[in-house]
Amino acid sequence: MKEYIVLTRNNGVTSKGAPFCKLQIAASATDKFELAVWDVPETSGPKVGQKVSFLNIRENGNNKSAAQQDMRLLGDAPEDDPLYHLLPHVVKKEVWDECLDKLLAYCTDDLLKTIISDQKDELYDKYKTMPAAESVHHNFKGGLANHTYEMLRLLSGIYPVLPYPVKIERCILAVLFHDWGKIAEYIVAGDGSISTTEHKYLLGHIYISAYRLNNILKEYKVDGKEIERIVHCVLAHHGQLEYGSPVVPATQEAEIVHFVDDISAKVNIMENTASMDYNRAVTTRVIKG
Repeated sequence: MKEYIVLTRNNGVTSKGAPFCKLQIAASATDKFELAVWDVPETSGPKVGQKVSFLNIRENGNNKSAAQQDMRLLGDAPEDDPLYHLLPHVVKKEVWDECLDKLLAYCTDDLLKTIISDQKDELYDKYKTMPAAESVHHNFKGGLANHTYEMLRLLSGIYPVLPYPVKIERCILAVLFHDWGKIAEYIVAGDGSISTTEHKYLLGHIYISAYRLNNILKEYKVDGKEIERIVHCVLAHHGQLEYGSPVVPATQEAEIVHFVDDISAKVNIMENTASMDYNRAVTTRVIKG
């Protein structure tokens, strides 16, 4: 039987009250997909990082599933196992710092540079333990650090070629804090599964993130107009009202933040979608190879 490694896990309950888990599994870099395994309680394996095999996988269109009795747990993947290297790994701190140091070199506003420098270590420490989503993109422990880093890296490539008076400090701060609220929205369990808290539905990560950044900027006594421009980038980062943003991008900086967020999220979604499967988040069938 083919062996897979569990990349992500989410627990759920059917309309009839039966427990199940949704796994993202991979046998190779190009052979990865999601499937539901029925009748698996939250307290039962597999955990993220464990290997599994299946006697039978049912397919119904793009939906794949298996019965609990058809799943075989094969233990943790050791570091010398090729499957181990398919696990998402958190971006290293030195790589995070190197990218931010490059961006800081472009900055001219000393006060905003100070805020970025003061916040970058604490943000990394928080983000390396949190996912960027429950199921859509970067949905693994540390995914929030990776998603934020990818946006910063994209920003560091885009900014130098723009012949416009974009204020890079606004973009950096907005990227660093755009998903801060996901610290409150999600919980990562011991098996690697991700669940949501009531904060996701009462306030939502965009409001929580904007509120946090607004307060920090006020503590540093940043000018009110400047605060408004920076916080706007966070409020608008989903790009459209129907995607959850309370406002649409109205400045160049906000548009840039939206696009680097969109690129990072959608490329990750496509990376984790099986070839020829349709994914609603990108509204297309994904082709690999």
